[in-house]
Amino acid sequence: MSALKNTVRVVLFLAVLSGLLFYFKDQLESGIFGFLSVLITLSVIFIGFVIFFENRHPTQTLTWLVVLGSFPLIGFIFYLLFGRNYRKERMFRKKYFLDKQAFLTVEGEDDLRSQEKLSLMGEHQGKLFKLAQKLGNSPISFDTSTKVLTNGEETFSHITKQLKRARHHIHLEYYIVRHDLIGQEIKEILIQKASEGVKIRFLFDAVGSWQLSKNYINDLRNAGIEAVSFGPVKLPFLNNKFNFRNHRKIIVIDGTIGFVGGLNIGDEYLGRNEEIGFWRDTHLMLKGEAVRTLQLIFLQDWYYMTNHSFLTAEYLSPQLDNKRHGGVQLIAGGPDNEWSVIKNIFFSMIASAEKSVWIASPYFIPDEDIFSAIKVAALSGVDVRLLVPNRPDKRIVFHASRSYFPELLEAGVKVYEYQRGFMHSKIIIVDNELASIGTSNMDMRSFHLNFEVNAFLFRTNSTEELVEEYTNDLKYARQLDLETFQQRHIGFRILESTARLLSPLL
Repeated sequence: MSALKNTVRVVLFLAVLSGLLFYFKDQLESGIFGFLSVLITLSVIFIGFVIFFENRHPTQTLTWLVVLGSFPLIGFIFYLLFGRNYRKERMFRKKYFLDKQAFLTVEGEDDLRSQEKLSLMGEHQGKLFKLAQKLGNSPISFDTSTKVLTNGEETFSHITKQLKRARHHIHLEYYIVRHDLIGQEIKEILIQKASEGVKIRFLFDAVGSWQLSKNYINDLRNAGIEAVSFGPVKLPFLNNKFNFRNHRKIIVIDGTIGFVGGLNIGDEYLGRNEEIGFWRDTHLMLKGEAVRTLQLIFLQDWYYMTNHSFLTAEYLSPQLDNKRHGGVQLIAGGPDNEWSVIKNIFFSMIASAEKSVWIASPYFIPDEDIFSAIKVAALSGVDVRLLVPNRPDKRIVFHASRSYFPELLEAGVKVYEYQRGFMHSKIIIVDNELASIGTSNMDMRSFHLNFEVNAFLFRTNSTEELVEEYTNDLKYARQLDLETFQQRHIGFRILESTARLLSPLL
């Protein structure tokens, strides 16, 4: 039966192709340019049908069809680079099930113990963490201490200090790694620790770190360090994985200390880039039980790229101090997860807010679900604040973000633009007791395409620190006024509206 269906499909395809070739016979006879014109047109028509039958979100479908219809050549190239999601489920299905099995095996808890932990949170926030546990397969921990690291100097000071103390292993996973001053310093520490017998594994994204020199990688490998690129792409226009990147920033040292947050390895994160200037960012250091989850995320990513598994006690037995520090839960999101786990947790956080929702995001391009949740929260009397950069590092994203501001301001959201430098923190704080900090931006790419990891905190000391830092950041921010914002130059409004059309693709 299957063979018959395939035969019918081939016959129909050939019939349609023959008809189209007959229709375009004049162009085909006009030489190479006519041939290319027909080829592009046929490709656009084919892609249009593929997108239509993928059953994407209507906004995405219409956006792609408009782009392909209005700018066939540019749209065709753009689709090859960013649009081919039709194989996403097939590409990452195996990883999803392997990761889920590993999490349930290593992190699995009996229902009684899980209910005891959730009972410590009360019904209001307990539902959120139960949702996170169901979608992300990782439990909440009350035996993990956390420390907020503000900006590059404090973050890299703690990272280098802990790297030098490593005794058994160091695991690193980054989106961007640069061969600059801080990159060189990290490399030298790793080479030194490798000479002392410490096992080091380094996973870097092939696209995010495309400028990383071969000498840098070779120096690591020659020192006995395993350095592996995630999702290598030899032919970007023909590679289906080009659009799915590993945006995670993870360090795990001896299975006991972990780092996660917004900073990659590069001098700009220390404010050394003259064009960007001061870089405002936030990272998190963890010690204790939840580091095992961070370790597990790294090990499964490593297994996905190398087919080597290390799910053993020497890597998955963090030291516990048996002290109550508040709730900590690490959640991995990515194109391998059918539930868009981080996006749905964000939605639940915003929808469950009773008093306040404070958001900091460098790239604010929400989908309709998140956008509606934010507006409804503000209209309900919740204190909703959004902190974004005043200057762009990605212009299309920057202008697309600003197109959302009028509706937010009309709904009562307080929008602030950070003036001191570039604001790169990725923070959500709800009711001053629940917070998210990690690698995920509040945009389509983080929600649906990138591999991300976030820490969700409940009534920890770090939650209180994030509240204090957010309040302090507002001192360097300018609050937008709806009436004044509506008077901006028509050129900017056109630019923003045009960028907004591309937002489902960004």
